[in-house]
Amino acid sequence: MPLSADRMRPMRRRLDLAVAALIAAGYGLTLAIFYPGIMTFDAKFVHEDIAKGVFGDWQSPVMTVLWGVIDPMAPGPGSMFLLIATSYWLGFGLLAFVLARRSAHAALLLPLLALIPPAFVFVGIIWRDVLFAIIWLLAAAIAFAAAERGARLRVPAQVLALALCAFGVLLRPNALIAAPILGAYIAWPTQMSWKRTAILFVPAMAGFFALIQIVYYGALGATRQHPLQSIMVFDLGGISHFAKQNQFPVTWSEPETALLLNGCYQSTQWDIYWRLEPCDFVMRKVEREEKLFGTPAITAAWARAVTRHPVAYLRHRAAFMWNFLGGDNLTMWVADVERPSETVFADRPAFVALVALHDMLKLTPLFRVGPWLLVCLMVCGFAWKRRETPEGAFALGVCGSAAVYVFTFFAVGVASDFRYGYWAVLAGIVGGVVVTLGRPKPQTP
Repeated sequence: MPLSADRMRPMRRRLDLAVAALIAAGYGLTLAIFYPGIMTFDAKFVHEDIAKGVFGDWQSPVMTVLWGVIDPMAPGPGSMFLLIATSYWLGFGLLAFVLARRSAHAALLLPLLALIPPAFVFVGIIWRDVLFAIIWLLAAAIAFAAAERGARLRVPAQVLALALCAFGVLLRPNALIAAPILGAYIAWPTQMSWKRTAILFVPAMAGFFALIQIVYYGALGATRQHPLQSIMVFDLGGISHFAKQNQFPVTWSEPETALLLNGCYQSTQWDIYWRLEPCDFVMRKVEREEKLFGTPAITAAWARAVTRHPVAYLRHRAAFMWNFLGGDNLTMWVADVERPSETVFADRPAFVALVALHDMLKLTPLFRVGPWLLVCLMVCGFAWKRRETPEGAFALGVCGSAAVYVFTFFAVGVASDFRYGYWAVLAGIVGGVVVTLGRPKPQTP
């Protein structure tokens, strides 16, 4: 016999209190373990740009501006850490409260899943990839929470969610290919129409590209530091290795040629040609001696190499992607950037225990991007038959965008750190939980 409304209300209040307690406990644990956050070298460069008043496009200039605005709250890493941690638990919390109307088990499970190591150990690390993934999580959560509300609430929520989606693209420009999928879900959160999404895909992608140009170079006047040419340098090195012919528009000495073709190439990162001995001679000559980096010469050399040696290019890109999806790559960052030989928070037992757990799990599939990509693809497959429900649309929106985002690294990836697949981790968790739910049961009057 269905429960009456009078009996349901106290049960829902207890469930809401339990969910709130779990979210508060998770947030408190995050602060206790990580505050004021772990500064990485990438984050340090961004923070230094605040004082210089410099906006470059190597890192996101939008992150520099945002950090400059919130920095007085807790100067240094603290302000950005608080933004990341608060957004993380707000996203999971909002979803958990919405799920409480559908399933008590799912509502209580979701905050616990937010604590699993592949998701939780990154919340205290200041990387724009982490901020990007959490911002998209929050955008999807807002859209899901407002999906079946009246227009007065739903429309402002959708506008906010779309703004967060666009902000994610400004943090991570290669996300512009995945953004139309998430954007389509936000615009139509009760059902996912792939025909409609396909029609809008190219115009939306063009719009996000235009947004980057307008904000980066128009509104902020960002200095062009040519990050795209880092991809080209990596590709030129890879094609040179697999084709056994120099593809760079420079002439090397005989020992340098031997290193370039046989000794330098690794499928893990482009830094090998930039700052790691003995192969840093590549960028030293290309950038400082010949002054070719950032010029059309690199672009022309890249286009010529790809068209003349397509098989070598694909072998290089496949090698990178294989390592990105399944390799033992960089995961949790624990070094003190001011004293790189030392570990941060070494005097905190909880942090030390978390690092030990991370180290124990690091070699498992939990810390490989490939399994999380597979989870997202499986969720999409399961959600396809339910794409005309809010639950199915949500799962397709988050996991579909995450899968496309991961695949973009086949063409644009220059490093294979696990953090680049972090959106797939969060999408796989929340999408997997939501897609298993049924419709909320109607209340008995």
